[in-house]
Amino acid sequence: MKPHTVGTIRTVISGELVQGTDELNVHYGAYRLKQIKNQNTILFTSRRIVDWKGLREYFPLVLATDRDYNLQEIPEHITIIQVLNVEEAYWKFVRYYRSLFEIPVIAITGTSGKTTTKEMIRHILSIDRKVAATNLSSNSRTAYLQYLLNIEEDTEAAIFETAVGAPGDILKAGEYFKPTIGIITNIGSHHLNYCKTLEGYIKAKGEMLQIVESSGVLIINPEDSNTRKIDVKSFPGKIIKIGCHWSCHFRASNIQYSLDGMQFSLQHKNRNYQIFVPGLGEHQVYNALCAIAAVHEIGVSIPEAAKHLKSFQKYKKQLQLVDGINGSEILDDTWSITTTSLEAALKVLNEVGKTKKKIAIIGTITDLGSWGYVIHEQAGELVYQIGVDVLITIGLHARIIADYAVKLGFNSPVYTFNNNTLVYDLLDKIVDSDTIILIKGDMYSKAIIELASKLRR
Repeated sequence: MKPHTVGTIRTVISGELVQGTDELNVHYGAYRLKQIKNQNTILFTSRRIVDWKGLREYFPLVLATDRDYNLQEIPEHITIIQVLNVEEAYWKFVRYYRSLFEIPVIAITGTSGKTTTKEMIRHILSIDRKVAATNLSSNSRTAYLQYLLNIEEDTEAAIFETAVGAPGDILKAGEYFKPTIGIITNIGSHHLNYCKTLEGYIKAKGEMLQIVESSGVLIINPEDSNTRKIDVKSFPGKIIKIGCHWSCHFRASNIQYSLDGMQFSLQHKNRNYQIFVPGLGEHQVYNALCAIAAVHEIGVSIPEAAKHLKSFQKYKKQLQLVDGINGSEILDDTWSITTTSLEAALKVLNEVGKTKKKIAIIGTITDLGSWGYVIHEQAGELVYQIGVDVLITIGLHARIIADYAVKLGFNSPVYTFNNNTLVYDLLDKIVDSDTIILIKGDMYSKAIIELASKLRR
């Protein structure tokens, strides 16, 4: 956070100093007690604080509150700013802080690919710029304040993931970040426990159009069927389309798998560029197109972006190819699971394992609410359409994937398990050096993570 004195903040939030000094510098912000990690933090809260001893290591501390305190019970290293309404004061502070910076701010959403795209952009820009960004895939709403405050005087660009757990999440992110560039990577079927329907989820993702400034830029993939359902005509700014279709502003062609990634030709304004992106799968090409389009809008040339993209370090456990048991190969894709990412993983498995026996181990897809049965059936349809030589599911809901694939006519061997206890023993019998195993689940599935670890060599 760009340091501010209590006096400056007090003026911004229309507060009255009732204890402490206007001269104290504030370096951090919080609106929950557990968010306080450092000294010189300002805490906005209506809650009564009783355990001052538990906060002693963070003194001096600034409290912005609409509560009346008995000053005799307040430690001397606490500065108190009294406000009429603490929530209004908090948002005055947020809006003020964001207004201090006229820099490119990129917001990224999507069912799959947003973390990878964000990291690609961060990697390219960080070569010669000071960049603020969300940390890995940590895109919780409770972290938005700190991410905003990570923008400092010398920050030249910022990139933030804006996840959707429920309707309104992107709108809330917009109140903090006020992005100049928005990216929607794709829209699958996820977080339906709060969005209720696929249409609700698409609408929630479409909130991106409302938070990008009116003179800003929206980057979309028009080849994604659900993204096409968003009325982008309502967006007043510039729209950039990425994809393989001739109408795309950043168009990929001649896509090929290589040893450690993807090669493709990029066409932009009647010029061709050869691009290599680390990471397997055509979905990585789309992530790269989004990243290149975004940094190009900021002023990075395509050749420069392509050069830096070559050294991008993809995340582990995102279609990571490693040695496995009995001389096999493992495609570890245990970062997350949606039908969108499952489709991409199955396509990579079939491409990389053309000459091998292909085994897919699939876990439960979470955050689906009442849509769990339907979405797992959709996953089963993907397995049937794309095909594997052996299908193994782990988890009660994941069994729906197997049952539906068989119902559709999938006739390869199928094994269903409630947990991972017997899976390793089965694999030990049927796996050899001519086998490639995709293990697909999310980072919160203990059964999937444990099995993936045991399968690696």
